[in-house]
Amino acid sequence: MTPDRLTGRLLLATPDMGDPRFEHAVIFICQHDEDGAMGVIVNKPLAELDLGELLDQLEIAPREGVRARSVMFGGPVHTERGVVLHSLDYRLDETMPVTADIGLSTTREALVDLAGLDAARHPPKNALLALGYAGWGAGQLDGELAQNAWQVCDADPALLFELDRARVWNAAFAKLGVSAAMFSEAWSSTGEDDRTVH
Repeated sequence: MTPDRLTGRLLLATPDMGDPRFEHAVIFICQHDEDGAMGVIVNKPLAELDLGELLDQLEIAPREGVRARSVMFGGPVHTERGVVLHSLDYRLDETMPVTADIGLSTTREALVDLAGLDAARHPPKNALLALGYAGWGAGQLDGELAQNAWQVCDADPALLFELDRARVWNAAFAKLGVSAAMFSEAWSSTGEDDRTVH
């Protein structure tokens, strides 16, 4: 796999993915180079935590209307760390642009702005908050791709920010012209189809 080829694209888990944490996962790849890769799962809401509860833990008082926003399980690495994928109408000094339209921010300031506390600062038009991220060492992701653990799909704002999270995996496969139903049947036949994040 050419370094950087996957940056800004989506990985879609297949039944050949042996790690149950990634079943039905859709991952936005923020970085992919010769040293490894890093991405954020965008379709696994945490059942026990929403944005309001997270902000309460951080002693950040949100504006009205943002408390019920979902928080994603972003991956198994640094699950205590918040990461925000967002449109680049919003930037901080530390924001890492991933594509021409999407960036990644990881500071408390980004959470404060999502909470809408500073009237002079506008939150991003589109944003997704996650705890943790997925990481791969050098060559590891390329090996998983060779084992058919993932399919690759172009990202777009609808998949990242707009669709109901339960529909993202199927919709991403539909972009590839593939029926995800056959993959769901393969998972069901192994008795491992469980979308609940614990």
